[in-house]
Amino acid sequence: MALACAARARRPPRRHRLGGALAVAVAIAVGPGCGNGDDDSPVGAIAPPGAGGTLVWALSEAPRDLDPLLSTSPAGQLLSRQIYEPLTSRVETPYGEGRAASGLAESHRRANGAVWLLRLRHGVTFQDGSAFDAEAVIANARRWRTTSAGRRLLPDLAEVTAPRSYLVIFRLDQPDPRFDRVLASPRLGIVSPESLPSRSGRTSRLREPGTGGTGPFELRDRGAGRSLIARNLDWWGSPRGFGPALDEVEFRVVPGDEERLRLLKTGTVQVAEDLGPDQLARARRDPLLTTAKVGGAGTAGLERSVRGIPRGIGPPSLSSVWLTRIGAD
Repeated sequence: MALACAARARRPPRRHRLGGALAVAVAIAVGPGCGNGDDDSPVGAIAPPGAGGTLVWALSEAPRDLDPLLSTSPAGQLLSRQIYEPLTSRVETPYGEGRAASGLAESHRRANGAVWLLRLRHGVTFQDGSAFDAEAVIANARRWRTTSAGRRLLPDLAEVTAPRSYLVIFRLDQPDPRFDRVLASPRLGIVSPESLPSRSGRTSRLREPGTGGTGPFELRDRGAGRSLIARNLDWWGSPRGFGPALDEVEFRVVPGDEERLRLLKTGTVQVAEDLGPDQLARARRDPLLTTAKVGGAGTAGLERSVRGIPRGIGPPSLSSVWLTRIGAD
């Protein structure tokens, strides 16, 4: 895809299990591993609500299913990624400071062979006010194991247990040294058990896709040809300086490569995806635009006021994106 871009009370700790065998109670110390040692103390001030501006992103097609597990369209995955966070994703600060930290899993490490240990971040809540903890991960893992989409993504997942409320153990049928990267897939964004028809997570679809995430943005409006997300004021990353810097991101469906380029060049939108080869070449020649690789979307052109779009694999989180100038529409 080519782009051009101009509470509820916490439950007491419980022991949980997922899989056929009862987990043996053991004392597990989570030692140094991936994600440990991140300095996520507060940094520079984030733009206060109302001062961050709105980024307008022109889509070539409407986002389909916003359930992260079931969303297969690029537009749907881009939008759902802002609402739902995968366990092992990382977050970055806005304003070019370049600091990164672990996400929902504060640390993760491969214990031995096919066993992975994840220590969860404390103090995170879902957008419905419920607590993010091991019980929520268990419900999500059960949904992954009992749906065809989940089994395709995690074919070797055998069992998930939680000896403590913020420690989760993933056991696989066979060793996978890249399992942490699999868990970073936006398709495995964590959803609130309260948003599932069955809180157990077994073969469940979301009641209202686009709600019940932990992410930096929440869905405010969705209609024909337009979706609007706004900053989640209770996002766990904001007190630590991880944004979001933007107040809102508006996704507009604009069929036609030429029309998306026109809106980009006039400043009506700051991001225009899926431009054809001719339009992309013209965007590259425009001094007000630039080009880059953006996630799994392929070549992108950025309107030069846009800063901080991550370069990586898969749909980017927009929590670290900001605008250097905010113009009136």
